[in-house]
Amino acid sequence: MSNEYVLSEEDFLVSQTDAKGIITFANEDFCKVAGYELDELIGKNHNIVRHPDMPHAAFKNLWETVQRKKVWTGYVKNSIKGGGFYWVYATVYPMDNGYMSCRRKPSKSEIEEAELLYKTMR
Repeated sequence: MSNEYVLSEEDFLVSQTDAKGIITFANEDFCKVAGYELDELIGKNHNIVRHPDMPHAAFKNLWETVQRKKVWTGYVKNSIKGGGFYWVYATVYPMDNGYMSCRRKPSKSEIEEAELLYKTMR
């Protein structure tokens, strides 16, 4: 049995971090889907929602991209507090003093493609 939370078409998850990845803002949709209250997220590293299935190489690419002041996009499997997971299509924007991530629901086929790709990565 899967503990997957499937985002609705209306879900739009937004978070902001400082340059070290510490959460400085999270919107209501992000809190709802990840299962955290806002005060549990503020001041924590964004990897609080990192799922162990995500390959290290995917986040290495994300960080290398945004640190060059370029926008990164990709599919991310995140953990839910207390168990479970959810997939998002993420766009991460570099800002003056950190990063903003906006996430929406990916299609089933996009998730399947990402899962296949991530199985080949470390």
